[in-house]
Amino acid sequence: MKIPKFKFPEKLEPFKGVILFAVVLMLSNFFWKYNVLGDEDRTGDNTVMFWGNNISAPFNWMAHHVASVCYSILHFFNSSVSLDRVRNIFNYSNGSRVQIVWACTGMKQAYICFCIMAFSRGPWKKKLWYVPLTLLAVYLLNILRISLIVVSIQNHMEWFDILHLYIFKYSFYGIIFLMWVFWEEKMVGNTNIPLKKTIDTN
Repeated sequence: MKIPKFKFPEKLEPFKGVILFAVVLMLSNFFWKYNVLGDEDRTGDNTVMFWGNNISAPFNWMAHHVASVCYSILHFFNSSVSLDRVRNIFNYSNGSRVQIVWACTGMKQAYICFCIMAFSRGPWKKKLWYVPLTLLAVYLLNILRISLIVVSIQNHMEWFDILHLYIFKYSFYGIIFLMWVFWEEKMVGNTNIPLKKTIDTN
């Protein structure tokens, strides 16, 4: 018995790439949200669980790495912020502080980016170098994101939620979308254009 191949409705055909992007984004985010579990709000609780297994080690290492790299960047630009390297807490001279927790590592965004690229059309030979390149971009973007948040809230702690939960969060996914668009438009191209038939009149 032959399984019929799914075909997009004709009106949606031009948008199937974007639809697939959105579906993979939502499904991968849903899978992460309900399977990678940890408390982001409790200072000192760095436990991350996946299907009953403790997977905290790589997240804790990455949180420490991100905090250290961001501190080095801020210190290079003569920021007065200090870093508690044991707990990954940035301390400000006014007494405020902010902690880099497991959810700040960018690992979720890297996972989602990988899923999107893995399920995108295109040759695997190109994906073998383009996917690692996008993951490197996600890493650098996360470092930039955390550094900007830390320096921005130094004197405006009330900006934290809007910067962390909205502006930088959605900008992050917007840049992932642009990397996918570049892949679709420049690296793969339009392979759905039918070949023109020619009639030999000779």
